[in-house]
Amino acid sequence: MGKSELFRELPSVDELIRTPAVAALASGHGTAAVTAAARAVLARVREEVASGLLDRPALRLALDGIGNAIEKHLRRALGHSLRPVINATGVILHTNLGRAPLAEAALAHIRETAGHFSNLEFDVDAGERGKRDVHVDRLFRSLLGGTSPDASAGLRPGETAEAAVSTKADVSTIVVNNNAAAVLLALNTLADGGEVIVSRGELVEIGGSFRIPDVMAKSGATLREVGTTNRTRVTDYEKAITERTRLLLRVHRSNFEITGFTEQASTADLVTLARERGLPLMEDLGSGALVDLQNFGITGEPSVLDSLRAGVDIVTYSGDKLLGGPQAGLISGRADLVAHMRANSLFRALRVDKLTYAALEATLLAYVKRDHDAIPTLKMMRLTKEEIGKRAEALAAQVQSSKLNIEITDGESVIGGGAAPSSVLPTRLLALSCTSLSADELAARLRTSDPPIVARVEQGRVLLDLRTVFADQDPIVAAALNRIAS
Repeated sequence: MGKSELFRELPSVDELIRTPAVAALASGHGTAAVTAAARAVLARVREEVASGLLDRPALRLALDGIGNAIEKHLRRALGHSLRPVINATGVILHTNLGRAPLAEAALAHIRETAGHFSNLEFDVDAGERGKRDVHVDRLFRSLLGGTSPDASAGLRPGETAEAAVSTKADVSTIVVNNNAAAVLLALNTLADGGEVIVSRGELVEIGGSFRIPDVMAKSGATLREVGTTNRTRVTDYEKAITERTRLLLRVHRSNFEITGFTEQASTADLVTLARERGLPLMEDLGSGALVDLQNFGITGEPSVLDSLRAGVDIVTYSGDKLLGGPQAGLISGRADLVAHMRANSLFRALRVDKLTYAALEATLLAYVKRDHDAIPTLKMMRLTKEEIGKRAEALAAQVQSSKLNIEITDGESVIGGGAAPSSVLPTRLLALSCTSLSADELAARLRTSDPPIVARVEQGRVLLDLRTVFADQDPIVAAALNRIAS
């Protein structure tokens, strides 16, 4: 049969959408979308006929399954591009996978407030316009400022509320859309037209080619580098101060380390120098934790409280990293300096919406209540190697296939997200190999599961780290492995 005869066997779009199977799709997806999908599938069949890929029997098979083809096309065309995945990499703050997952309370608060009108900028008591800052201000003051009735929320073990208040008074916080924006706003407010002194060893670059010198140039401030890559002393800062100096800047090396013959000016020395010269001292923490991470086995990551108690005037940090909340840039510090930033016209351009405030408020409430396990990021850090090992053994027992070899072995999880680069957490890994698939092929099959499962491939094996897999996802992973192996 020639191509012209094959073309005559193809139904028209109108005929196709009147068939019962395709017509049923219209009730759920709409006639317009189904018509467009039918047209696209028919066009693809015509191309295959024209290229000689389909003979008459193959064409009949294609037409018999055309309803399923249209349904698949609809799923691809109308499905969400942004969708959940299962993170089995063991990287807790995986930037490519959305960093910190939100707490259930944060999700509930978003649903509660975003689906209705809210008092985002309305003072219900006064019946007049309010400020969106108030929804988190009381919580930040509780955790950082020492002015809340619950000032004990941010205390260290053994510390009295009175001691905390004396070191945390007069602290304000504002919220912008990410930490890069926080750094930009702070530099523009405090140093526009002047110089900012920073160590050469702290001119970092983080993901997305965000570089401290670039954002400083955009802020209107002039960079004044001091010291060398590996050694910078407080005297280097002191010698660089001129009448144009507006700010001393410290940038935490959150995503790399310098070891060996090194020296870095201490925070205490920089605070003393800043006070003597009447200059503000700013620290970009990058990740920024609200708890002492040494309790989680993580060293080298100062908390926001550590910096403020040491006398740093302004601290910038992220909401969706070690804090475990939504993407946001947070600026905490001296109330008078923060007030200047709030008055900067850039603040309106960089401010966050009601969804971010809802998620951030719920996350901060968990800190105030000291319910750290309610925050997924902190709970994942707290999981022990033994707890993960028991889950790994239970999951392995659910996979029944002679084609899939599963070994449970020791391994390491990492924090990720440009935080604590040298810190690792001991874990137990599911090491997978399949007789009919290479490690790369097995990992690809896992990624095409629904939902996709993202794993690591090392030394010819696929590694699954359940530290970053939610416990209720374990059966989903087991079912996907059984499907792939069969």
